[in-house]
Amino acid sequence: MITAFVLLDVDVARVGEVAGLLTEVPGVREVYSVTGRYDLIAKVVVAHNEDLADVVTGRIGAIAGIETSETVIAFRSYSPRLLDEGFALGE
Repeated sequence: MITAFVLLDVDVARVGEVAGLLTEVPGVREVYSVTGRYDLIAKVVVAHNEDLADVVTGRIGAIAGIETSETVIAFRSYSPRLLDEGFALGE
């Protein structure tokens, strides 16, 4: 599985609307409103790179109100449990 995070600049008057539309896109698992440089972050999980291209450029990119986006692909996932196990190796 491929996990990516799509960082979105959105027309401030349409943040709620865009967030709702994002939750309806197949492959979008979670949507967060955030502080800082971006307005929304969408977590996308798909099986193949081609699927990611379809979701990001085909579906997300077509949503009115999105001004710019940046997509980052996750290499590895770290959960609190995995981090705890890693630090306990020397014990």
